Amino acid sequence: MEGEQSVGRRRMLAAGVGLLAGLPAAVAAIDPEEGVTAPEDLMKEHGVLNRCLLIYEEGLARLRDGGALWPGVFAHTARLIRSFVEDYHERNEERYLFPAFRRAGKLVDLVETLEAQHQAGRRLTQQILALAAPEAFRDAGRRDQLATACRAFVRMYRPHEAREDTVLFPALRTILTARQVLALGERMEADEQKVLGHEGFERSLAEVESIEKALGIFDLAQFTP
Repeated sequence: MEGEQSVGRRRMLAAGVGLLAGLPAAVAAIDPEEGVTAPEDLMKEHGVLNRCLLIYEEGLARLRDGGALWPGVFAHTARLIRSFVEDYHERNEERYLFPAFRRAGKLVDLVETLEAQHQAGRRLTQQILALAAPEAFRDAGRRDQLATACRAFVRMYRPHEAREDTVLFPALRTILTARQVLALGERMEADEQKVLGHEGFERSLAEVESIEKALGIFDLAQFTP
């Protein structure tokens, strides 16, 4: 009996070692997009917006302190915000999420405020693009106006995206079924391909990283106090 138990233990140990040996390959095969729901996708996209806001804040600090800066920082970031945030991310919210909450009669006041802020954000982006043009940027008065527009944009979008992440997106599961949430994610994925092209998220993220590197704010460790 003792010999049989020993053989059994050895077999179990061998099976466990075999399982562990295959674990790295299994982990490597995991698709990071597999099973990502619409709310998670929207929050991930907010990460891109947050990094754009950090770029604006760095640009504002350099305008204030007289640091080295070129107008392309604001113009490039504003164009990215227009294409990725306004023309894609926010359009999905306006096309799919906001109507769902209005039909359900839930968080309607919040949805109205969020949509009004989308409109305000687009006006500010238009101002930033105009004021970041090289000929405008050379004028001190226009640079002050640019700084004012960027500060207003950052001030509005910090609480805007925080309210969506903590209130609106989690509540989506209370007004849609699991199947509807899954279908919504698939529609949004199709829209990403249509509006941004193949790997639109990845390319937008790469643009953000290139601006961060040009400004010297890409290395995350530098922000550790």
